[in-house]
Amino acid sequence: MSISVVIHTLNSGKFIRRCLESVRDFDEIVVCDMYSSDDTLKIAEKFGAKIVMFEPCGGIPEPARAFAVGQATKDWVLVVDSDEVIPESLRKYLLQMITSENCPNAFYLPRKNYFMNRFMRASFPDYQLRFFKKDSFKGWPVVIHARPEIEGNICKIPQKKSLAIVHLEENRIRDLVSKMNRYTELEVEKRNKKRKSVAGMIFQPFYRFFFMYFIKMGFLDGKEGLIYAVTQACNKFLTNAKIIERQEELSGQSGSGK
Repeated sequence: MSISVVIHTLNSGKFIRRCLESVRDFDEIVVCDMYSSDDTLKIAEKFGAKIVMFEPCGGIPEPARAFAVGQATKDWVLVVDSDEVIPESLRKYLLQMITSENCPNAFYLPRKNYFMNRFMRASFPDYQLRFFKKDSFKGWPVVIHARPEIEGNICKIPQKKSLAIVHLEENRIRDLVSKMNRYTELEVEKRNKKRKSVAGMIFQPFYRFFFMYFIKMGFLDGKEGLIYAVTQACNKFLTNAKIIERQEELSGQSGSGK
């Protein structure tokens, strides 16, 4: 049994070297590039990656991921973002699992997120469905933060930091905020059939903060944990506010057409 790693890239020079270094011992590396203008491709070539090209898809990486999976040639596929690192302990664990009896068709992998250079308890284990048999993969919905469609059994690997993907991005406030407006816009498109009330716009961000800071013990991460919990609540507030804005716009259009 062998494993292909697939990585989608777009001007990913900041982290791609560390990403590729962490996966170089897998059987195959497929880099699906969306016409980067930086040194991403040069770095990928140095690591001997198989490079395929894909047209940029408006901030939603799922089409590029699905295309990259189709270019993989090994039995199993590990999907990795260009700002993520795979620890050696996780590689060995996955190799052990795919040779075990009654192995599932896919696995959720835990992920460690960092903020202001500190590991965030509140966002762990942040499970991602990223490892699966290639012949069990049935597609990837074209919406932000969608999970791949898998046929067969799916399980979660243990919630251990040593077995977690390391997420390098969003490590500073400005990184997180710069993504917030773009990602909330995409979330509105994803939830275009949902409706929100003013009460929900207020309550849900409050609950998001309470859950991350108290229930998930973000308070143990000091001032960084407090800032992180507040930014996550703000993200929820903006998403809900934009959904309400969309509702009002559609209602106005409907009214003007009568």
